[in-house]
Amino acid sequence: MRPRSAAIAAASVLAALAASGCAPQESSGTASGTSASASAGAPASCAADALATKAKGKLTVGTDTPAYAPWFQDDDPANGKGYESAVAYAVAKRLGFAEGDVVWQKVAFNNAFAPGAKTFDFDVNQVSISEDRRKAVDLSSGYYDVRQAVIALKSSKAAKATSLADLKGAKLGAQVGTTSLDVINQQIRPDRQPAVFQKNDLAKAALKNGQVDAIVVDLPTAFYITGAEVPEAKVVGQFETTGGAKEQFGLVLDKGSPLTSCVSQAVDALRSDGTLAAIEKQWLSDAAGAPVLK
Repeated sequence: MRPRSAAIAAASVLAALAASGCAPQESSGTASGTSASASAGAPASCAADALATKAKGKLTVGTDTPAYAPWFQDDDPANGKGYESAVAYAVAKRLGFAEGDVVWQKVAFNNAFAPGAKTFDFDVNQVSISEDRRKAVDLSSGYYDVRQAVIALKSSKAAKATSLADLKGAKLGAQVGTTSLDVINQQIRPDRQPAVFQKNDLAKAALKNGQVDAIVVDLPTAFYITGAEVPEAKVVGQFETTGGAKEQFGLVLDKGSPLTSCVSQAVDALRSDGTLAAIEKQWLSDAAGAPVLK
């Protein structure tokens, strides 16, 4: 993830990663992040002027601050750059909203899916779909198939890990309320209690300072951190999906929101026409180089 000061370095890193290819979402569509079919009209009941949005004629989208790469670029969700910014605008377009009709709102990660009424129409912030979260909020269809990864300093013992067992004795860390933390507790099951951080920035600082041996984040973020922010660290490996179900990020909406069905229809259409795959190819890196830890 990126502070503003890393913008120039990050651009070159992401370009290099993109050049190596990617593992896009399965679909057969165009090779453009703004495919023509994404702008096709939504069903009448899901047209922009028929939707009960927070502000009439506007689509209010929430995300955390800072807004990190590769999900956003330059800490500016409104510029359309980065995977999640591009997805948000593609969903808006599918629903019939122009770019100028999208209003961004700052929402802390944990607040996005906490119980209670929301001030946004949907939130996009790497929120994994789970039944527990569905008790408090609505979640759209998945817009990204997630893989988790572990990062360690190249000089550490954890960097040499080739299996889950090799990490059991390590001091591990992750952001609170994330599936990254779940992976530590449920798949690695370390001998020591993992460190829990409010932000990934704090987790990265702890890694650099030697307070933890390794941290767990999603794979695109892992590539970004090691390529642009903590070059003395490496992606040790990624975790395989367990239980047969893929972890996916979903857009967060009010519990019982009248928009949920329309937003999910938009996401499904973007997946089936190839738009999500094209956006992933543009903004996210290839996972092929990260070995699977078993």
